[in-house]
Amino acid sequence: MRPVYAEIELVSGEDMIDLLRGRLDKDKTKKIKVTARIDTGVTHLFINEYIRDYFQLRVIDHRPFKMPNGEVIYSDMVGSLEIRFQNRNTFCSAVVMPGNAQPVLGCTYMQAMDVLIDPVRQELVVNPKHPDYAVHRL
Repeated sequence: MRPVYAEIELVSGEDMIDLLRGRLDKDKTKKIKVTARIDTGVTHLFINEYIRDYFQLRVIDHRPFKMPNGEVIYSDMVGSLEIRFQNRNTFCSAVVMPGNAQPVLGCTYMQAMDVLIDPVRQELVVNPKHPDYAVHRL
């Protein structure tokens, strides 16, 4: 199967909190659209240093991660972000990869938004069993 990519929107989680508290206007929230590689073998959202700097995200942890080649690297976990895709959204922390690495959306947040890869069309889609809203598992 060839790699699957999707356009997602990332929104500052701190700005969303300020918006809900009435301290920020909706048009002032920081957001950015990115093309992310979709990878069901990855659990987290991976962003690059540019995205971290744009949102001025705070480091909340520093963890080891195993790369596909087996190498272990340490990366910052930052937060918080809202991920939006079509009529779905979820809030998350993210792993910062060095430089201008391609953002990667992993399976944890795919499940949180109830989206999946359509194997025939090779694209990210909302779950066709629940087209109007996400269904979450307890």
